[in-house]
Parts: sequence; structure tokens; C-alpha cells
Amino acid sequence: MSILLKNVTLEKGREVNIYIEDNLILEISKEVKDADKILDCNNKIVIPGLANMHTHAAMILLRGYADDMLLQEWLEKKIWPIEAKFNEEIVYYGTKLACLEMIKTGTTLFSDMYLYMKAALKAVKEMGLRAMLAEAYFDFFDEEVAEQYKKKSLEFLNEVKREGCERIIAALGPHAIYTVSKDSLEWISELANEKDVRIHFHLSETEKENKDCIKKYGKSPTKYLAEINFLSNRVFAAHAVYLSERDVRLLSNHNVKVVSCPTSNMKLCVGSALNYPLLKKHKVLVTLGTDSASSNNNLDMFEEMKFFSLLQKFYHANPVLLPAKETFEIASTNAYKALGLNGGKIEEGALADIVVLNAKNHYLLPTHNLISNLVYSANGSVVETVICDGKILMECGKVKDEDKIKQDGINAIKKLIQENG
Repeated sequence: MSILLKNVTLEKGREVNIYIEDNLILEISKEVKDADKILDCNNKIVIPGLANMHTHAAMILLRGYADDMLLQEWLEKKIWPIEAKFNEEIVYYGTKLACLEMIKTGTTLFSDMYLYMKAALKAVKEMGLRAMLAEAYFDFFDEEVAEQYKKKSLEFLNEVKREGCERIIAALGPHAIYTVSKDSLEWISELANEKDVRIHFHLSETEKENKDCIKKYGKSPTKYLAEINFLSNRVFAAHAVYLSERDVRLLSNHNVKVVSCPTSNMKLCVGSALNYPLLKKHKVLVTLGTDSASSNNNLDMFEEMKFFSLLQKFYHANPVLLPAKETFEIASTNAYKALGLNGGKIEEGALADIVVLNAKNHYLLPTHNLISNLVYSANGSVVETVICDGKILMECGKVKDEDKIKQDGINAIKKLIQENG
């Protein structure tokens, strides 16, 4: 299929036509080419799709379910007990609802770690987004439980391979050092090398995690992981709030990618902030994520960009830190680069993951600096049309079957709560 975006405005105000064929941007020029689908983009701005590199998509069904709590209390008393009752149906409908929200707010790529990921795989395939998906792995230091999760992880990798959807990348999802044993972490690292897949992992989200690790092993989580040969260029480390310079050097030496989740970190009050200047100094690639909608409480990457930039400026007392353009690249280009994909940019030959914005939206006016407006002013409401992998997922604010997707999600979580008290 071919698509022509006619009379679009690019970041620097240049008006062009963008011709898409199959899943690639083939031409950016003044030429008006014939296409299967022509979209009149007069008074529209085109940007690359945004990337949410750490979330637990189906947890959107727990939005507002447990707020204003301490992190461990939130997990142990509210989240983990209800998640224990989740099933494939819940994850399928929850993931579809999350995909809908991401599409509506301009995200074209996301990285998800959760339960019942075969159901999530089905949902993502239907919704049309690009994704890295990982079956979450917890063994709680129990060998029998570990064997169950090894089986689940292998089954999921095989399922993704069988589906053969080029938009979907399989990954492994060990939760964290406090929920996964050393033997399992070593097994996962070896399997990732054998199968050539990535690892999605929580690292140093809280001070307690670090202190407990030092008490147990006499070293930081990062050093512990380095010593068991877990760290590699395959690892995407979410949060990474409590890192020393020595830790950052280790991440850099192993080419680990970091995913910052500022809104969730602030809401759950982890007590510190990602040290972006230190990570940048040591050339660690940083990406951005929302975490789940139960701890954010949305999946809007425009909002996440703003919180990321402002939190860094505030925490480091430096108003020139993380200018808007750098923040925007972290939320788009960096994620595609981290996955080795030619995307997150509006260039000939790049993947056709494109977001069309309404240039007349009040959040974007006046346009002294478009990128500043996108980072500091806009939210997902500025998005009108979304194209992922060369397919139109939303046109003029409408996604196919969106009302049904919303109602199915509401019905699924309502049924679960009613059945389980």
C-alpha cells in the first residue's frame, strides 16, 4: 500500500509531500505522487512516532485502583494480589485498551513486560503498533517456580517466532534482583545470547533495592549483575535511579540501555531522580517510558517528555540541562536506535512510523519553536493521525472499533473484581 501525506509541515517549517510505500518513507519532496491513499495535511505538522520503552500495558485496567500509597505497600497489598487473579482475557483486553491510548497520543513503538504475554501478542498484532514484548519472570528464589517461568519464557519466544510479525520483537523479562534468583538471571542471560533477544529488566528503582543488595551481596545491584555476566548490550534497564558513577561506568562498558520513568518515580516517591548528566557523560543511551498506567496514570509520551525535562532541571538545579530538542530525541530516535531500527525520524528510507499533528491546536500556538511546544506545552490531544509500519492506525482522531475496545476493557476488569470480591 502507498500513502501520500500532502502539504505537510516539517519541524523547521518546510512544507513538503511525504510518499510512503509498504512500510518505508520513500520520498520527501515537493512532488505530488499518485498513491493508494492521499491525506491532505494542510495546517498539519509531521513528527516521528514516539516510543514508550517501559510499560506494563494491561495494567491500564488498574488505573486509579490504588493511588497515594507507599511503593512496597502499593505492590504487596493492592497490585500483586489482584494481578494474581489476572488471566489471558484480562491481559488481552487491557493491552488493546493500552494500545488504543498509545495510538491516540502518538506512540508508535513500546516495550512491554507483563503476564500472559501470548494474549498481549495477539492484541498488539491486531492493533498495529510496533513493540518489544517480554513475558515477565519471577521465581522468588524458588527452584520449582523458576522451572515454571523458564517454560513460560521459552514458550513465549517460540510463539513470537511462529507469529512472524515483523513489528513485534521478542524479549525476556526478568523482573528485578529482588524477585529473580542468581541462577535464573544467569540462565536468562545465556538464553538471550543463544536466541539473540533483548532483556527487559528493572534496575535500582529504589534506595531500598540498593541497600538490600549491598546487605545481601556486599555490592550494588549493577556490580552484582556485572559479576554474574548479566549485563550486555541486550539489556534495557528501567528506572536506574540509584546509580553511582562506578555503576554508570559498568553500564556504559556493557552498552546497557537505560529507560527513565520520571512520572512513575515521582508518583511513587522513589526519593531521587535519574542522573542524566552522569549517564550522558559516560555515553549511556537513555530512552523514556511511562511505566504502567496504574502508577503514572496515563501512557501519554508528550507528558512524559515534559516531566522528564523538568525533573532533571529541577533536581540538578540547571535550567539549561536537557533542552527540548534533546528530550524529544530521547523520546523518539533513541528508542529506535536502541533496537537497531531505522526509525524515529522523518527521513527517506526510514520506517514509516509517523504522527500527524494539528498545527492549529491551541497547545502549539504560537509556533516560535515547535519542538519546545511539543515538549513543554503539548499533550496527546494534539495528535490527529498515526501511521505505524506504513499502516494508518488513526485518521482524524478516530481509531477503528475504539468504543468497543474501551467497553471491552471496562467489562473485563469489572467482571474480575466482581468475581473476586
